[in-house]
Order: sequence, then C-alpha cells, then structure tokens
Amino acid sequence: MLTRRFAMILGIAFLIVGILGFVPGITSMQHNDPNLRVEGPGHGYLLGLFHVNVLHNIVHVLFGIAGIAAAATYLAARNYARFVAIAYVLLGILGLIPAANTWNTWGLIPLHGNDVWLHLIIAAAAAYFGFVVHAPGSDPHDTRYTHTAPRI
Repeated sequence: MLTRRFAMILGIAFLIVGILGFVPGITSMQHNDPNLRVEGPGHGYLLGLFHVNVLHNIVHVLFGIAGIAAAATYLAARNYARFVAIAYVLLGILGLIPAANTWNTWGLIPLHGNDVWLHLIIAAAAAYFGFVVHAPGSDPHDTRYTHTAPRI
C-alpha cells in the first residue's frame, strides 16, 4: 500500500512539475548555456531554482504518467520506484561531475546545480520504497498480515 501510494504521489508531483515547466512566470528565463542544444519554450529556471528545458519537462511528464499508471499494483509500483531510484542516482552522480554538467546528456537536458541534490533526494526516497518497503503478507516470516483458517 505504501509503495503504491508513493508511486501515485511521485507520479502526480512529476506531472505537475513537468507541466509547470512550460508556464511562463513559474519558469524564468535566466540562463544561457552554450552547451545546451535544446532551448525554446519551457527553458529557464523552474521556480528560480531548477534549470529545465522542453525535454527536461517532457521527461518529468513521462515519469509522472508512469508513476500514476504504476500505482495500480504493488509490483508495478515497486518496479517504478526501483527504476526511479537507479535512474535518479545516476543523474545525481552525473550532475556532480563538473566536466559533464550539461553535456553529460549530449546537450539535451540541463543537469547541474539544484537539480543534483533534488535528484539524489528523489533517488533515496524511491530506493526506500522500491527496495526496503514490502507489501503486507509478502514476507513469509511476517505473521502480522497472514490469516489462517481455524483447524477443526
């Protein structure tokens, strides 16, 4: 239940962030990155903190849709959380490499600054729900959620 709820909440958050990335005023045009090949609508700093562009926003929308869909079952939600954990820890590590920054994604998606710590926090939360939290009754040694019929 917790993992499914996490997938739904993270999916909704990703979807909202992805959509907000396209809203003028919420995304401020403050940055001109010579290494970034994709600018256009949705390029700037989301809430003045997170460098985004159109592809970055689309990725957030896709992660959002995937999270909402994955919340349907525990197994899908767990796999979604695991995928997010692995993907976002890799993005966080890439963002920590100064020589890589924007062009570690071939100049397509900005990946530096505040994005790094946010990606690592998301990875930690997703890892918890993907690898630590288990569905009730899935652990054979956990008898709290098991029901056995009385013996006659």
